[in-house]
Amino acid sequence: MAAFYLLLAAGSGAAGAAESPVDVAQGRPFDAAQGRPNPDELYRQRENMAVARQAADIWAARAAAGQDFEAAWKLSRACYWLGTHDQESMRRPALERGVAAAEQAATLKPDAPEGHFWMAANMGALAESFGLRQGIKYRGRIRDELQKVLAMDPAWLQGSADRAIGWWYHMVPGLFGGSEKKAEEHLRLALTFNPKSTATLYFLAEVLLEDGRKGDAKAMFQQVLDAPDDPDWIPEDRDFKQKAAARLKTLK
Repeated sequence: MAAFYLLLAAGSGAAGAAESPVDVAQGRPFDAAQGRPNPDELYRQRENMAVARQAADIWAARAAAGQDFEAAWKLSRACYWLGTHDQESMRRPALERGVAAAEQAATLKPDAPEGHFWMAANMGALAESFGLRQGIKYRGRIRDELQKVLAMDPAWLQGSADRAIGWWYHMVPGLFGGSEKKAEEHLRLALTFNPKSTATLYFLAEVLLEDGRKGDAKAMFQQVLDAPDDPDWIPEDRDFKQKAAARLKTLK
């Protein structure tokens, strides 16, 4: 099973929080109305793991009563980031926390895509942490949660579910439902919603490379490098551009 932190759509155009004043004394964003740090603004600084953890803890406190849908799915999203970027020893607990938060969100609003998508993302990364032998057991539920999002709204988060399930088909062995043909189909569908998504372009390049279309793959990796950064997903864009640059070096 792949490292499903790649599920997340860099450049997916998700709406960000409005700008908040900064607590100069503490050096962190501050929500004057609430009298406490603003987790949305903290999350914008997620490349600093300590700040990302602080955002997660604020959302966790808000979600603790079990009735705050937004806090629950945002906690799951933050846990996904931490579970794929934080110190190795802290990753699996973060992902397990993310799955639980997403399950809460999906229970509160079963017809909303956020809980289902972030559940799949956290489960995918958790599966990768266990390795293929143990991680493959998650494959069915990951696919099912993504298919729920597709059934609700294929355009949600600019095609994130098609991108994710396309990568699922690429990474899962054929014996367990994987398919390179379906992988390419879903990834190309995702590009119809956002042709500049670094994540989708990168995944499609990998699929093309696997299929022996080296020239097409190189062109696609170059598109990753040429794509503009999305202000809401700069850390993720940076991740994919680094990966694409490394791949191009090996293909010369």
